[in-house]
Amino acid sequence: MIQDIEPKKMKNQFVDTQVENSDSVFAFDGEQLVIHKNREGILTLPERRGMKGENGDFTYLFAIDNTRYFLYRKEIEALPMGFETVNVRGLRQITSKDVCFAAATAYHLYVWYRDNKICGRCGVILVHSDAQRMLKCPVCGNEVYPKVAPAVIVGVCDGDKILLTKYAGRAYKRYALIAGFTEIGETAEETVKREVMEEVGIKVKNIRYYKSQPWGTDSNLLLGFFADLDGSGEISLDREELSTGEWFPRDNIPVEDDGISLTRDMIEAYRSGKY
Repeated sequence: MIQDIEPKKMKNQFVDTQVENSDSVFAFDGEQLVIHKNREGILTLPERRGMKGENGDFTYLFAIDNTRYFLYRKEIEALPMGFETVNVRGLRQITSKDVCFAAATAYHLYVWYRDNKICGRCGVILVHSDAQRMLKCPVCGNEVYPKVAPAVIVGVCDGDKILLTKYAGRAYKRYALIAGFTEIGETAEETVKREVMEEVGIKVKNIRYYKSQPWGTDSNLLLGFFADLDGSGEISLDREELSTGEWFPRDNIPVEDDGISLTRDMIEAYRSGKY
């Protein structure tokens, strides 16, 4: 999956440090990211030396091995030579998986910084803690940490068949699994039951946890579960959420593992007989 970058390792602790010329920089304009892609498809980011602005315009994000990543906090006025902008949601490749994972995580933090400039309690401008990744109000003491939204992905199984769906009204048109956000006062297992019933109108039982995945482009922590059909397998689609819902036998699943998403990893686990 996208976070599987071994033997490299992400060091996500915040450090109060100044940017250096050789540090890598994430510069966003909404969902657009400044990046370079060579003929072999390898992705690289601009370095501080190629970006305009003062050192105070750069905020430390994290490191992967010895590469330090900073967020450019100003509006992008001109692209560095040889670079272009691409939608960060489209960075889903194996060739530069560590850069893709870093980009998703950086976007998660970019959105947090962008959306949390003013204290929601008293309206004063927030300041950054020197000790941790936290914004604090200097007047009322309100502390604001990065938002992480839990969501579930569900592989619904009926013997030797699995339920695959397609989203309605989204750019992603390939088969996926049922997914949805956990609501207030709800366990992840309750979310599984509710989302399956709401989206395809069926009941499930024997809910079992598989694994998790950070998905920074939506500020999510995805929790993967498998569950068995409980009763009728007749599908009643929520047409606002899904365009298709179909049962596929294990030996005829029209989806390949992309090495990036939890959804594809779960489908492959089912295809191979692990679940």
